[in-house]
Amino acid sequence: MLPVTPNRVSVVRSVRLETGGRGGSAYDVFIDAQGLITAVEPTTGTPAGPGEVYGRDLLALPGFVNTHAHIDKSWIGHPWQSYGGEGGTDGRIRHERARRDELGIPSLDITRRVLAEFVRFGTTALRTHVDVDLGLGLRGIEIVREAVADYDGAITAEIVAFPQDGVLRRPGVLDLLRAAAESGVEHIGGLDPASIDRDPVGQLDGLFDIAADTGVGIDIHLHDPAELGAFQFDLILDRTEALGLTGRVNIAHGFALAQVDAARRRDLLQRMSQLDVTLTTVAPLRLPQLPLHELDAAGVRFGFGTDGIRDLWSPYGTGDLLGIAWQYARSSSLVRDEDLRRVVELATTDGGPFTGTGRDTLSPGDRADIVLIDAENAMDALVRMPPRELVLGGGRVLHQA
Repeated sequence: MLPVTPNRVSVVRSVRLETGGRGGSAYDVFIDAQGLITAVEPTTGTPAGPGEVYGRDLLALPGFVNTHAHIDKSWIGHPWQSYGGEGGTDGRIRHERARRDELGIPSLDITRRVLAEFVRFGTTALRTHVDVDLGLGLRGIEIVREAVADYDGAITAEIVAFPQDGVLRRPGVLDLLRAAAESGVEHIGGLDPASIDRDPVGQLDGLFDIAADTGVGIDIHLHDPAELGAFQFDLILDRTEALGLTGRVNIAHGFALAQVDAARRRDLLQRMSQLDVTLTTVAPLRLPQLPLHELDAAGVRFGFGTDGIRDLWSPYGTGDLLGIAWQYARSSSLVRDEDLRRVVELATTDGGPFTGTGRDTLSPGDRADIVLIDAENAMDALVRMPPRELVLGGGRVLHQA
């Protein structure tokens, strides 16, 4: 497990690229000392020399982008923890609060372990929610920053200061979120303004005031279903427009969008597109999936995330973002090549803007975030989820099978 200083790579020789219409031919990818791709050229068959990697004609994909993670609160590395407590969002919050100190959550060791699993499965960029509450203060944010710093820029991460225990129902949390924003986090979060705080106007006004004052983004967990959830979409969109926060607001989960009728969904998607309000999903199996074709037709950007990994909410989770993409595609009954390829694009190239890294297409000027995988093409990689043979982050080796 890292942290170690990853070895720099100057050339990845003989890999197959699907991006940019290059087809199945083999290419050499050249990387500069800053970890950027400088050239992509048909392979010459030159053997890999010092500081180079022989790609064995494996498929090269851009690094996976995890747009919704919680790397601060897993029990990975501990003995098996049996599921306990009550169900539902509030029940899981209470159970987590009752046991997290016993398990030493958050801790630097646990956070490092979660990151190492992400990297092993090909994630090179992520947006992670980090709990901020009256018991923890901002301690989790400092732990996450230290764990990410171990990689010395080879992976990139943005932090959401996340009020998992609610905002208004715990006086002082808004002050903590403002302090987190002023400390340099990229986003502040919210949680079910109607069902957790029971004051959707108050919670959202507080969050949006902080964002307008400090320049941070907003990333809100919204589990509330059907019309209750759609009502909160409206409130979020209204404030995004009124405060000029276009392009700075994300709604995570957003189950309601898939549960309202087609006309209501169309209207919401149209406003979201106009205001560039984005979505992230963890592709939950028990609920309808966000509709790929409708989101794409409306121009609403969305990304995939792993959510929690073996935490006090659920024993599930491996850290494999390609597995989440598979789950989304399978649950959505996507079978055509263009749709399967699109799902891989959402897990890689289109996820970049959620983490400030841009749309990586493995072209000159892009970060050299590269995953080598033994697959015929992107569709084959998605449906089989083969092991990741090599993972480069910013031109440095993060994992090698």
